[in-house]
Amino acid sequence: MDEGADEIGVIIVDDHRMFAESLARLLADEEGIAVRGVGANRVEALQLMERFEPRVLLIDYHMPDGDGVAVASEIKAKWPETMVVMLTGDADDQVLIAAIEAGCSGFFTKDRASSEVAEAVRVAAAGEALISPSQLVRLLPRLNRTYRPAGADLTEREHEVLNLLASGATNKVIAGELFLSVNTIRNYVQSILTKLDAHSKLEAVATAVKQGIISYPSGS
Repeated sequence: MDEGADEIGVIIVDDHRMFAESLARLLADEEGIAVRGVGANRVEALQLMERFEPRVLLIDYHMPDGDGVAVASEIKAKWPETMVVMLTGDADDQVLIAAIEAGCSGFFTKDRASSEVAEAVRVAAAGEALISPSQLVRLLPRLNRTYRPAGADLTEREHEVLNLLASGATNKVIAGELFLSVNTIRNYVQSILTKLDAHSKLEAVATAVKQGIISYPSGS
């Protein structure tokens, strides 16, 4: 990663140049966040990734030279440590499901206040999911049910953590629920991602649901 230990490197890829540059200017004023570059298409996204390997990539769902979801999936496969956030004009369910299945950390709708983008970057950089628990519970039953073998069996504790992730709980909430430290929960989450061959919490939950490892979480 081309960044200091306490600095979050960010790349923004959106063919609406004014929108991308506006986000870049906004983030440039935020302490601890450094915008490494702005791109407009798949080719530029890959070039910027090769050069900077940022912690967070903000990428538009609509790309002029390809599907943003496909590009996100391609990037996650090559740079699994980069947290990808899908930028979208609306919260259409199919867009959100595609983002989850591509290994994205979540999504950020362009109609939200620009002041929220820095918090979204920080949440994604911390490895948390950018989706509300209610949205997650609603979307999971609609995932494409294509099965693939899990990498290894999960332990009983990992099952507990995974079920809590499926309810939309953060690491801090899970730690409190299980009376464990946040660092311990992070270690469990990393083990779950490895065993399920997933690149994000959302992808891990999606994979577990599709394989029948966990049941669909029930709504409140």
